[in-house]
Amino acid sequence: MAQIKLSNLKHSYYPNPQGPEDYALKEIDVTWRDGGAYALLGPSGCGKSTLLNIISGLLMPSEGRILFGDSDVTALPPDQRNIAQVFQFPVIYDTMSVRENLAFPLKNRGAAPDKIASRVQEIAEMLDVVEMLDTRAAGLSPDNKQKISMGRGLVRDDVNVVMFDEPLTVIDPHLKWKLRSKLKELHQRVQATMIYVTHDQTEALTFADEVVVMQEGEVVQIGTPVDLFERPQHTFVGHFIGSPGMNVLPCQATGDHAMFEGHEVALEGPVTGDGGTLTLGVRPEHVAIGESGVPAHVTKVSDVGRHFIVEAMVGQTPLKAVLDHGAPEQGSEVRLSFDAAKTRVYRDGWIATQERGA
Repeated sequence: MAQIKLSNLKHSYYPNPQGPEDYALKEIDVTWRDGGAYALLGPSGCGKSTLLNIISGLLMPSEGRILFGDSDVTALPPDQRNIAQVFQFPVIYDTMSVRENLAFPLKNRGAAPDKIASRVQEIAEMLDVVEMLDTRAAGLSPDNKQKISMGRGLVRDDVNVVMFDEPLTVIDPHLKWKLRSKLKELHQRVQATMIYVTHDQTEALTFADEVVVMQEGEVVQIGTPVDLFERPQHTFVGHFIGSPGMNVLPCQATGDHAMFEGHEVALEGPVTGDGGTLTLGVRPEHVAIGESGVPAHVTKVSDVGRHFIVEAMVGQTPLKAVLDHGAPEQGSEVRLSFDAAKTRVYRDGWIATQERGA
């Protein structure tokens, strides 16, 4: 295992890129510590697969370096990087038994038979597949096939990193939570460096200790799931993470207050910088209905079981609030207040308010 460092990494599929728009990866500087659980999160086309292929050695970056520990592996082919990869679709041999599938990576590297046997047994116990070790893989259900594919990635104890590329895409929704929890449990037991690539925020936030959020070839924030929810550094993070996502509202701002649809709103702290387009960001969970605040017209109320999602209009601007109880009726007039400690201004998408006391 090793620390993974991406230094000044850029990549373009064009032979002579002319500007930022020609780059699939604009500039990436990320360090993943040895033994950590990480997620690479973003929508389709944001550069996740390009970055994964560069780390695995299937693609040479246009610029920058990849370091595994102190070793520069930028120019090394995949077979010399000592990595394991689990793909969207299970990569197993249907004609082999589960035992033979799990043993194959070790046997292929000339491991001793006793080590192969003990390691296969250990991984089978972790995956809860001991009873099917002698079953042919062709007869397994899709979720069990993906378990075996995961086991093949984990059976070696000498890899630098285990990478998961959308591993639950083809799994039935009611089985996904089982495999997500199993994968988290496996990481805690084997302590290998793991990078999980996904467009699904639930998968990323439940698996990872730290999440790298990407948009259009850029890393827009790196942080714990709590960091990403509580203080998004970019409006994209606020919108992409959370259900519903953060309200992003047009505003003007001076000092530690913003003007939204003609009403003054208190902020977490003073606005910094000049110029650009300003927006007000507040999560629906931090919007409340009370006796005072911004006047709004309720357009829709959805009971989703755990809470209510209230959709309202303030002037010409729609926004959402999440309430645990006391939801208003559709069509009613209400007052909305924003939690000042959780309300901030963004300039051209990037956070532009300073936390009080920071």
